[in-house]
Amino acid sequence: MSVLGDLSPDRFLSQYWQRQPLLVRGALPEYRSPVSPDELAGLALDADVESRVVLQRGDADLWELRHGPFQESDFTALPGRGWTLLVQAVDLWVPEVKELLQQFSFLPPWRFDDVMVSYAVPGGSVGPHFDHYDVFLLQVQGERRWDITEVLDGEAALLPQTDLRILKQFEASQAWTLGPGDMLYLPPRVGHWGVALTECLTYSIGFRSPTVSELLGDLAVELLAQDQELRYSDPPLSIAMASEDIAPEFVQRVRSLLLRALDDDALLADWFARYMTAPKYAGLEDETGEKRRARVNGTVYENGEPLK
Repeated sequence: MSVLGDLSPDRFLSQYWQRQPLLVRGALPEYRSPVSPDELAGLALDADVESRVVLQRGDADLWELRHGPFQESDFTALPGRGWTLLVQAVDLWVPEVKELLQQFSFLPPWRFDDVMVSYAVPGGSVGPHFDHYDVFLLQVQGERRWDITEVLDGEAALLPQTDLRILKQFEASQAWTLGPGDMLYLPPRVGHWGVALTECLTYSIGFRSPTVSELLGDLAVELLAQDQELRYSDPPLSIAMASEDIAPEFVQRVRSLLLRALDDDALLADWFARYMTAPKYAGLEDETGEKRRARVNGTVYENGEPLK
């Protein structure tokens, strides 16, 4: 059985990946969650585990976000409806969950971010929103309804006065109810709104999508470590340039300098392999047994470092 159903990986990659949503009925019909709702709540008590609870209070615009670690009394005080527990990187804490990634071997493993597991009571949701990364939403227990929009262009208006990035306006173009074993793939910037119809467990298999500023910030640190000797120098000057105005020639000079600094494929490959294999939670590698690996130019990188 393929997690893509009757769809071949080649067709998925050419027609759906980062292009359009895909619903797969019965993607993993026999899959059973290695972690129960009680065990998930137990993980959320640990200070090393990243967890959140999202509550919706009556009115659609009243949302509350709580961050872990939690205590058992926090869960017993929750209402019977309208809340969701989300625990990040469960694949690091429950090795059996990591085995699920074998189903996605048609994608580069170093692109993977984590498996977030959410437990929701009826009515539980995190609100209408969009992500900047690719995600596979696998329904493991119970039923959840998903409404989705088209790909959102530009800046989408968000609800004010909330710590959640909830869309102010949401108009569904499609809707599906997912049961155990069903899976929904969503590319970046597709608005979606999942609401639990029953108590349910949903696995979110997400893939990294760093911003340009994140990439450049980390690369700048690498260039500093390389002790680059390239320095700025002026373009040919004229008297007309002796003003407070920065002429286009200066900007072009800076662009050329930066491009020269980046014109080293070996340096970029080494840095990118380090960046994409860096552990999700630095300092917890021994505790979680995390091993993020990639290979470039014959060198294997693990957890941000080349293996000797």
